[in-house]
Amino acid sequence: MTRIGVLASGRGSNFRALCEAGRHGVLGSGTFAVLVSDRADAGALATAREFGVEALAILPRTFPSREAHESAVADALAARRVDLVCLAGYMRLLTAGFLLRFPRRVLNVHPALLPSFPGLHGQRQALEYGARITGATVHFVDEGCDTGPVILQAAVAVEDGDTEESLSARILEEEHRIYPEAVRLFCAGRLKIDGRRVHILEREETPA
Repeated sequence: MTRIGVLASGRGSNFRALCEAGRHGVLGSGTFAVLVSDRADAGALATAREFGVEALAILPRTFPSREAHESAVADALAARRVDLVCLAGYMRLLTAGFLLRFPRRVLNVHPALLPSFPGLHGQRQALEYGARITGATVHFVDEGCDTGPVILQAAVAVEDGDTEESLSARILEEEHRIYPEAVRLFCAGRLKIDGRRVHILEREETPA
């Protein structure tokens, strides 16, 4: 069994997609241990309760520093024996200290084909740049901003007349498709990081 902890700041549509996938057995051995939000009014908290997942709000303003808040979040995950951390619209960059506690065990989904258009508003960036193709990326999280090794990507055409909202909606459909698949592969032990490349194994490797 792979115990999954999710970090979210907003409505958590990707968290809902992951929960729906788990409900239908798509995630294999993956099971949700906890949802942690940095906002008391985050919609993801209600989604967690709907799916019977423990929901915690750990608010930054109640801690003296960013590091203290992040340590409390990591402690909450560790206390629940979390094996994998999934970011679902978590609007805080994670520090090296957090990542050292969950090495190569933090995933994120981004609304662009990385390395293009990292950071906030990837859809808007694509439109402003005049890109004809954009999409969604699931990647391992490192200390940079959307710079970790890529696991899965899906392309989305930018159509004439697209707005940020219309493009975002089509990209979100692909996020909801590839994020559960990436989590399934992780839970099955089929992701192997080799430098910047992530190899998808035919089956889980058995240590020699």
